[in-house]
Amino acid sequence: MTTEKTDPGKCYDLLLKGGHVIDPANGIDATMDVGIRGKQVAQVSTEISADAAAKVVDVSGYHVTPGILDIHTHVYTFPSTTGYYVLSLNADAHLLASGVTSTVDAGTAGWKDFPDFKERCIDKAITRILAFINIAAGGMVDKASEQNIREMNPKTTAAVVEEYSDLIVGIKSAHYWTSQPWDGDHPPWGSVECAVKAGDLCGKPVMVDFWPRPPERPYPDLLLKKLRPGDIHTHVFARQFPIVDEHGKVHDYLRQARDRGIIFDLGHGAASFWFRNSVRAFKNGFPPDSISTDLHMGNINGPVISMIDSMSKYLCMGMPLSEVISCSTLVPAQVIGHPELGTLSIGSEADVAVFKCLEGTFRFTDCGRAKMTGEEKLECAMTVRAGKIVYDPTGLSMPEWEQAPAPYWEIPNLQT
Repeated sequence: MTTEKTDPGKCYDLLLKGGHVIDPANGIDATMDVGIRGKQVAQVSTEISADAAAKVVDVSGYHVTPGILDIHTHVYTFPSTTGYYVLSLNADAHLLASGVTSTVDAGTAGWKDFPDFKERCIDKAITRILAFINIAAGGMVDKASEQNIREMNPKTTAAVVEEYSDLIVGIKSAHYWTSQPWDGDHPPWGSVECAVKAGDLCGKPVMVDFWPRPPERPYPDLLLKKLRPGDIHTHVFARQFPIVDEHGKVHDYLRQARDRGIIFDLGHGAASFWFRNSVRAFKNGFPPDSISTDLHMGNINGPVISMIDSMSKYLCMGMPLSEVISCSTLVPAQVIGHPELGTLSIGSEADVAVFKCLEGTFRFTDCGRAKMTGEEKLECAMTVRAGKIVYDPTGLSMPEWEQAPAPYWEIPNLQT
């Protein structure tokens, strides 16, 4: 991380000069300069003098975007002796390299563990961490909790959301009763209905990880009857969902659900992204609203890899770069009710990603161990979080060693 102090004699502490700025929130898609002072974006203009900045980084030939927002990860690294679904990852170690400056943990913690999550992970991270709180009290820390409707208390969950309203963006329902027979303790819609009730009480959206089980729990009913406008169906292109018919056409109920305000989130995951659904849906005019990863330690080495890899898959399908960025900044920020994120608006916190769009032959994989070959791929060159450079693997912001400033050449005092 850079440690430059604010220079009172300069207008900007950091100037990103000559890059192609893509900022969907402000309708910018052009070569622009971005001036940063302190933690905030101070100016976005076609020409900012290099003399006005304490530090200038030449980003010509690169794309400059708002910091990427991944609204489905698992970053609560909890100590657990119980069964759990995911092994969470360290946000700073894995997300900044994709230009991700903000992420939303998708239900790893329920209300019982959220204070611990805040203290040990959220408060200590460079990455901005928000959360969907699990409707189950034990969340994914306690595997059994998500199967027990007695652990799903809408009033208590909503109260915790309101207590931490600056950090919790909604409610998560996941993994509930995917194969066992229904009974009085396990009604088909138990988890979804409790999550929606909690959402009603605190005025927040619900994100649902869902397994359809017709006739009692059919997929169309989730979208058209159970979820509310603004609620989020993640893992939309998983293999269990009937997305397209035998002719490759997207089913009408999906378009009806989108028309009524249901949000369709990618939520790639280890088993929830299949080209047979996603590519055919995209070609039929049904892309995801938001791109996200469901990244955790169980899928980081494949098939998910990273946010930038998931974004590149849609670039490979033919989604314009500006739309890929919109699905990874503007839209997810709106979905979680934080429109101040995902933008380079003057006065906003200076979270910035700098990308290179590579051309060549690139291959990408899905969860069914199939691949797709394309001609473009995104590569993150630099990440700025709250005005500080936190990722710069090729030294884009650094001088050649021969021209390094005086402190570089100082020999430390080795005497004790």
